[in-house]
Amino acid sequence: MHAGLSEFLAEQSKGLAELAAGLRKSRAAAARRAAKESAARIEALNGRVRALARAGVRVTAASHGAVQDLIELQAEIVGSALTEASEQIQRLGYTESVRDLARVQADVLQAARHRIVEDMSRAVTILKRAAGEARGDAVRAGGARSVKGKRTARRSARRPVRGKAKVKAQAKAKARAKVVTAAKRTRSPARKTVRRG
Repeated sequence: MHAGLSEFLAEQSKGLAELAAGLRKSRAAAARRAAKESAARIEALNGRVRALARAGVRVTAASHGAVQDLIELQAEIVGSALTEASEQIQRLGYTESVRDLARVQADVLQAARHRIVEDMSRAVTILKRAAGEARGDAVRAGGARSVKGKRTARRSARRPVRGKAKVKAQAKAKARAKVVTAAKRTRSPARKTVRRG
């Protein structure tokens, strides 16, 4: 019985030793496999990080360009305002009557309105272009989405823009109508006085 027991124990210890060796090998293989998978994931992240960095540089360039354009626009606005002010003062020096003074002042106000509207539209155009460039860079940076996801995102992004464009067009038409109406009001008394005088 003692011989059978020691034989059984020897078999069991041999089996356990083989099992331990197998576990060591499988743990090492599992660790190698996990390391390879981790390296592949890190490599994939590296590409995404580079893409995001490039997109960040493009967005920065677009925003710097927009700021530069806005600063140039501001310089033009200030320059034209100073030029118009000097011209107005010169015209005031040549006026002979209060009627001429009122006519010159009405012309100046109308020109100022047009200049302000034009400057505002240029500023909005600059900001729209910068936003479009930034949006394009963000879409390019987020290129990991599926094609179907991109299509639905583009469609949903377009819908509100169409609504905004329509509202914007209506507002522009309304503003133009107001400017035309105001211009007619300022012109009509001057014409009547010219006809009577």
